[in-house]
Amino acid sequence: MGIRARWQLAFAALAVSAIAPLALGIKQSGEPAPRFHATTMDGEKFSNESVKGKVVLLQFWATWCKYCRGDQPVVDDLAKEFADRGLVVLAVNVGESKKAVKKYLADMPRACKVVLTEDTNLAAMYAARSFPLYVLIDRDGNVAGKQNGAGGAVSLRHLLRKAGLE
Repeated sequence: MGIRARWQLAFAALAVSAIAPLALGIKQSGEPAPRFHATTMDGEKFSNESVKGKVVLLQFWATWCKYCRGDQPVVDDLAKEFADRGLVVLAVNVGESKKAVKKYLADMPRACKVVLTEDTNLAAMYAARSFPLYVLIDRDGNVAGKQNGAGGAVSLRHLLRKAGLE
């Protein structure tokens, strides 16, 4: 492949990465987060209004996802570490039954709040189709950042910095 073809391919990939989220309706950084509602498996309710003034990290995950399992200890540690600074972590399980998620959590408990697809409109809003997907909402209710895929502690801490958590 020649240098011109490589440049064209790189430009096309950049264009797709910029346009695809818009086509899917995914909010970009700095835009207001869409209006949402979520109820955790413990019955706790969340909405834009209830998290106003807090930083919200949404983790879209599935029990079968090995990358989600790899990030789980990091996400749970961050949830504990930053709770007193206003971080709320909602781990939104996508597309699995309550029974399957309960079974998973019996073996691998989570420190963050777990939400099922049936108890929220978040998975549909953010078109979560690959996992994990992270969306960060700042204290003003705006999308501060997004991360597709696992990244470990360094990557997630970098994401949290976008909302002023360090």
